[in-house]
Amino acid sequence: MINLKNKKVIITGATGGIGNAILETFVNYEANIIATGTNEQKLDKIKKNFENINAIKFDISKHNQIEKFIEECSSIFGGEPEILINNAGITKDNISLRMSDEQWNDVINLNLTSTFLLCKYSIKKMLKNKFGKIVNITSVVGHTGNIGQANYSASKAGIIGMSKSLAIEYGRKNIKINCLSPGFITSEMTDKISEN
Repeated sequence: MINLKNKKVIITGATGGIGNAILETFVNYEANIIATGTNEQKLDKIKKNFENINAIKFDISKHNQIEKFIEECSSIFGGEPEILINNAGITKDNISLRMSDEQWNDVINLNLTSTFLLCKYSIKKMLKNKFGKIVNITSVVGHTGNIGQANYSASKAGIIGMSKSLAIEYGRKNIKINCLSPGFITSEMTDKISEN
């Protein structure tokens, strides 16, 4: 029996398809949740649909604000975060020869670097209680690659390697770090991908 009642959970990308499903699951388990995203309308919808959810607009690409964000989460919770779900991500697809530096950098910076920093500052808090669980949402294309997604595939493969390294570093401190690699799931992100 999974007991997540009142567990302090941060979910990034909670306004997306997968993020919203993750959010609903934790709500059903009566967790204490801070949900983030950048779409204000969708955050308002979360607030209307779920009672007692802290839905906060936060752009995880702002790296210099991530430590402060984790501090704010601790203040809202009245204690250290216990579970972090790194789900936020973007795509900026293009075949490699046409991929701009901006497309490459934006995807790597948000999907990989932001995920690392959220892990880093959350682990710092979790170490105080010698307890924590982090789940990083990666993708099947981090294992297989995909046409037009060199940047996205690289970012997701990076999350896999990073999660393995962090798991080795902090497992002995009772902080468990894993990642999940979903396949193609119907969402706004995959709507842009052709049927082929």
